[in-house]
Amino acid sequence: MAQRLANKVALITGAGTGIGAATAKRFAQEGATVVLCGRRLEPLQAVAREISAAGGRAEAVALDASDEQAFTRAIQDAAEKFGHLDILVNNAYSMVGAAIVDSSNEDWRANFTVSLDAAFFGIRAAMPLIGRQGGAIVNLSSVCGQLGTPYTAGYGAAKAGVLSLTRTAALEGAPTNVRVNAVVPGVVLTPGSEAALPTAEAQNATAAGVPLRRLGDPREVANAILFLASDEASYITGVALNVDGGKTCELPSGANMDAFDAT
Repeated sequence: MAQRLANKVALITGAGTGIGAATAKRFAQEGATVVLCGRRLEPLQAVAREISAAGGRAEAVALDASDEQAFTRAIQDAAEKFGHLDILVNNAYSMVGAAIVDSSNEDWRANFTVSLDAAFFGIRAAMPLIGRQGGAIVNLSSVCGQLGTPYTAGYGAAKAGVLSLTRTAALEGAPTNVRVNAVVPGVVLTPGSEAALPTAEAQNATAAGVPLRRLGDPREVANAILFLASDEASYITGVALNVDGGKTCELPSGANMDAFDAT
């Protein structure tokens, strides 16, 4: 069976852990050369070594995606080194959580620098390069960008912005066959969510509020990103694909199901 990303070059931000690392491994399994970007070099190199040991191709690049010049240069360098760039995954994020009344202007703005600003920088730099032969950009949003969540006003607003940015970028990329889509994860067991839910009790309580009654695995989100990045999604652009166990499709009513029993 042909690999879905054979001969493709992909750059992934926030690729040292969690969803980014899982996506990098999945892409490499499907034949892509993967450029791993993130702030900390050591976890990036660990993922790159794992990919190489499995027969894949990966390169680690330490950078802060909110640094416009560094991020743009990394995108350009990847295209120059490997001859082309086919896929960009804007996965890196930042989150400063606090109640609105307790948030400073700096707290508010900090939520945008990586989650939204860096996605804009990446799209702007990568779209002309990907447009040379066509390809895909996948942005990571969050259910916090679709549903209100206490203490995440800035983060939720930034992730809602990612969805709007995705739709506009999809329209602008369409003439050169650059497809732009978003994946919207729910609560996934990444290092960030494990820090926020440090105990089994906290994780179980959160899982109880998900229709599938469990938290997500980073590999499940990576599979969705892989699909949207691949030619299997060649007629899909401008969409937001929720990978949330059904969280955003439920309107809790408190209704007694016995009332609907017509027998």
